[in-house]
Amino acid sequence: MTDTTESEIEESLFEAPPMGEQERMVEAILFATAEPVTVKELNDRMPHGADAAEALVHLRKRYEGRGVNVVKVGDAWAIRTAPDLGFLMQKETVETRKLSRAAIETLAIIAYHQPVTRAEIEEIRGVSVSRGTVDQLLEMEWIRFGRRRMTPGRPVTFVVTQDFLDHFGLESARDLPGLKELRAAGLLENRPPPGTVPQLGEGDVDAEEETEEGQSELFED
Repeated sequence: MTDTTESEIEESLFEAPPMGEQERMVEAILFATAEPVTVKELNDRMPHGADAAEALVHLRKRYEGRGVNVVKVGDAWAIRTAPDLGFLMQKETVETRKLSRAAIETLAIIAYHQPVTRAEIEEIRGVSVSRGTVDQLLEMEWIRFGRRRMTPGRPVTFVVTQDFLDHFGLESARDLPGLKELRAAGLLENRPPPGTVPQLGEGDVDAEEETEEGQSELFED
């Protein structure tokens, strides 16, 4: 029997596990974690020498066509229900908190024009954006503050979050439907240009904040 040298023992301790075992490790972490996990976070949890990125490639392929899939959410990864089976997860209870028309439009504009300032949102919508609308979206963690613009006053910008992408099953904001599709679905309204006389009730920020009718299923749980 050949004696094992100290250097060989030390080398074996730092040897990466087989790729099949690395897949199992990644699978276990994603399954047990509610929030999407980045490749760096996976590598930090796995043994020395493991390659989470490569393990994800194999794991994602292995889950193709299954009831759950390994999906990329922004720069992170998660295990999620297959899109065609989403109807099985619909809640039968009535949601007590819905987005107002103003919040839906504001969220859509941020998603498509990010990073975007409040003034730019108001210019696109043609009406003022109340603080309550922005605060609601911030509390839901669907938008966050972006970098300040290098313009007079250095206004803050808004961008959508990873939670927003995860909620709607998007890898990135580039996967959002087109603006024409949003308008067809009633998520964006064709408003008169700024400076024109609005129709009765149009442009009324307080009224918009209180309106909860005509909500789209896209922005409901």
